Amino acid sequence: MSSVDSQQRVLSGMRPTGKLHLGHYHGVLKNWVKLQHEFECFFFVADWHALTTQYDDPSGIEQSVWDMVIDWLAAGVNPGSSTMFIQSQVPEHAELHLLLSMITPLGWLERIPTFKDQQEKLREKDLATYGFLGYPLLQSADILMYRAGKVPVGADQVSHVEITREIARRFNHIYGREPGFEEQAEAAIGKMGKKNAKLYRNLKKRYQEEGDMEALETARALLKEQQNISLGDRERLYGYIEGGGKVILPEPQPLLTPESKMPGLDGQKMSKSYNNYIGLREEPDSVADKVRKMQTDPQRVRRTDPGDPEKCPVWGMHQIYSDSETQEWVQTGCRSAGIGCLDCKKPLIDAIIEEQCPLHERAREYEGNPDLVHSILQEGREQARDAARDTLEEVREAMGLQYR
Repeated sequence: MSSVDSQQRVLSGMRPTGKLHLGHYHGVLKNWVKLQHEFECFFFVADWHALTTQYDDPSGIEQSVWDMVIDWLAAGVNPGSSTMFIQSQVPEHAELHLLLSMITPLGWLERIPTFKDQQEKLREKDLATYGFLGYPLLQSADILMYRAGKVPVGADQVSHVEITREIARRFNHIYGREPGFEEQAEAAIGKMGKKNAKLYRNLKKRYQEEGDMEALETARALLKEQQNISLGDRERLYGYIEGGGKVILPEPQPLLTPESKMPGLDGQKMSKSYNNYIGLREEPDSVADKVRKMQTDPQRVRRTDPGDPEKCPVWGMHQIYSDSETQEWVQTGCRSAGIGCLDCKKPLIDAIIEEQCPLHERAREYEGNPDLVHSILQEGREQARDAARDTLEEVREAMGLQYR
């Protein structure tokens, strides 16, 4: 842990589903663009995860990878500010997945809510495979490989971060008691200075004897401020106060992302499955055509009939794209029949096309130069593998697999 501050690392990935839509942009990519300037970010294409449900026909995965990565770049994900790579090109993920599978109880995987949900949704597929059962463990390996302290997820994905925390805790409990652990921890306390050492010991006692959670949080904050100890000693002392061993794999925290409020053309969640989407880089004429054909308030049959914006899918898009003045114009005009449905859609079409303009411009640079995309992912792969090798070195050593 000598060179990793897990609280400054973020890990996130996407299955390669091909070209993305505006729901992805507002729900994920805008957040990635923001995070890359605040943290050390690793963004990866989860192509092995795609195989958990597409193992019988992987023919479309390769093209989907390139299309999706170009969309990332078009959205403003910057290879100079983040590390972008393809999961299967970092084979260390597979090794960590294997090693973690040795200590992960089957029941932990079977109880994950999305396991049964996906089985139900994809009943037409044969998902009685280890790959499908084990995909949450592969997700955990993805996160723990980079010792990421923060994982941006929606509320429905929190359970995947929770099992990752449990696996990290179990691993640290089994393998973190290195020879001479207590002696090394006590020596690290001595490096903190008399005042801080006394405070740490007091907080440790309060937590271990009284279960005082506030003492635990205060101790963690105290350790984070220490300049006289290495990150390795800091991880030892995190484990020492909790009564365990050295923290080899830090427990990640979910970084809850706001749910995407981008509705589809029919008012449902925007999704390729529902065929109700506008592509991230859709052509302007196609955008205009799709929005013009959107269903509106069914009670508004004639131009002179007053409508209710709350019952109209178009209003949901106005809430994303229109300023307060335009929204007021829509509310008043619709309810009084002062504007028609096509009038209401016009500023929305203009706003979407304007937002997409810089995305089209950035994408053209990469579409015309596939070698540039390949080189970005090649560089990202090397950076990811450097970080992955560091983690595996510690993991192998802790498990007694570092033969000399």
